[in-house]
Amino acid sequence: MLMKKFFKFKNFKYFFLVFISACIENAPLDSLSPEGPYARSIDELFWLTFWIAVIIFVLVQGVLLISVFIFREKPNKPEPKQIHGNTKLEIIWTVIPVLILAFIAVPTVRTIFDLAREPEDALKIEVIGHQWWFEYKYPDYGITTANVLVIPSDTPIRLEMWSNDVLHNYWVPKLNGKRYLVPGQKTYLNLQADNPDEFWAQCGEYCGLSHSKMRGRVISLSESDFDSWIKIQQQNAIKLEDGSLAAEGQTVYLNAGCTQCHVINGVWDTQGDRIAPNLTHFATRTVFAGASLENNEENLTNWLANPAKIKPGTFMPNLELTEAEINALIAYLGTLK
Repeated sequence: MLMKKFFKFKNFKYFFLVFISACIENAPLDSLSPEGPYARSIDELFWLTFWIAVIIFVLVQGVLLISVFIFREKPNKPEPKQIHGNTKLEIIWTVIPVLILAFIAVPTVRTIFDLAREPEDALKIEVIGHQWWFEYKYPDYGITTANVLVIPSDTPIRLEMWSNDVLHNYWVPKLNGKRYLVPGQKTYLNLQADNPDEFWAQCGEYCGLSHSKMRGRVISLSESDFDSWIKIQQQNAIKLEDGSLAAEGQTVYLNAGCTQCHVINGVWDTQGDRIAPNLTHFATRTVFAGASLENNEENLTNWLANPAKIKPGTFMPNLELTEAEINALIAYLGTLK
């Protein structure tokens, strides 16, 4: 009856979709495809524990099946001898699980300490969680950016993290495990990418309406490309006064209310923390809106027209911009490189 209801109400298709999702190759949030030493150590521990569990499962189920068939009830057979209260057996099947857990605990504890240890000569980056986006600060270079964390490949990275509002969780599956971002408390996470590549990140702790859209990107660059990126990010934006469409967009930025939350170094510098991303080099980012949207003209148009429709609960207000103002503002954002 239950199976009939299961298929009758078309629930099977959802079950099937979940099942086949396990077959996806090159999934961006696949934690079983490590691309760095920290993720690899977690992966190695996982597979060690997994195969130990498989062996134990096969042995236990094998003994259970053998017992079912050999010692099953037969006519004219006396009742089997009862073993309840047998001290030796009680000790044996208590000691065996303890030894198994102790065997698993050794590599587990070692891996935990290795992951927590601060690497030598690591690049330190601050990660601040907001509803619903990640902010990144490079104290050694005086850089602030958002949504896209850029790191040099084959270099240890030490993230110092906290939250500006509620509990968040930073997770880059291919580079390391999850780590909480806690209001008023600092936590730490090590990252390292083997090669230049792009990796997806995701908030792993429910934090409000747009939790599922609190995403991120980690881009690893070669050492020379990273140095070039740093030099670009350290430059201020240039004030436009040439009467172009982009210059009109700069005026929109300065007068429409954008400056209440967003900073553009060299154009609108303010003191203190802001509740929205720094836009100084917005055009160099591949994504925006908590890394939930690709950085292109179509998405920017929809976002500026009605942010809450794209990202429920967002703190970015609908500024009631006209089509002309939106076009000008997009042109201006495209100059912020």
